[in-house]
Amino acid sequence: MSAARLRSPQGLGRATVVLLGLVVAADLFALWAGVLEIRVAGDVLRGIDDDAALRRGERSEQLYELSRAAQALALLATAGVFLCWFHRVRVNAEVFDPARHAKARGWAIGGWFCPVVNLWFPRRVALDVWDASASWAERPGHGLVNSWWTLWIVSLFADRLAEWRYDTARGVVGWRHALRQVLVADALDIAAAVLAVLVVLKVTRMQRERARAGADFVTALG
Repeated sequence: MSAARLRSPQGLGRATVVLLGLVVAADLFALWAGVLEIRVAGDVLRGIDDDAALRRGERSEQLYELSRAAQALALLATAGVFLCWFHRVRVNAEVFDPARHAKARGWAIGGWFCPVVNLWFPRRVALDVWDASASWAERPGHGLVNSWWTLWIVSLFADRLAEWRYDTARGVVGWRHALRQVLVADALDIAAAVLAVLVVLKVTRMQRERARAGADFVTALG
């Protein structure tokens, strides 16, 4: 394995924050489309089947499918950039404190894709990065990272459950219940994305300040 080399995470951090904002926007769009679908289900249950109701149904279905596609695209784009940022800050953290890390740097990416261990390996890497990136005077707690990771895991399972309920829903009542579960999953995803933004901003700032402090220290010695 090559020696760790310090590189700025700011560009990747900014790009990750912007893309997480797109994830939030896509989720908000999906929430709106889901509410429209629930209203259509209510029309069906009340026996409203005039032309206006049919047009509302067609429009809401189109918007719902579009929102799901937007969510998938936003998630895919964000995942790629986030992983690049995550690996960058992991390597930087090894420069700051080589002895602190419980997992090799390859787990910064591989840990997300290995079944079962992906439920806790990325969190462990994130905590080690968090601690190694903090300045000597600042030792922030793990509350933000733990909150983000908990919401991410909860939203992941909520999304899988909602998808299953939606695909297996029977009748209009079952369809409406499934749509409501989808709304809950989307809301949880928004919360997880917001916390992810805070984590990215905090780690990027800590590494910038840690690198600057190290450069100032070297200059003072010289």
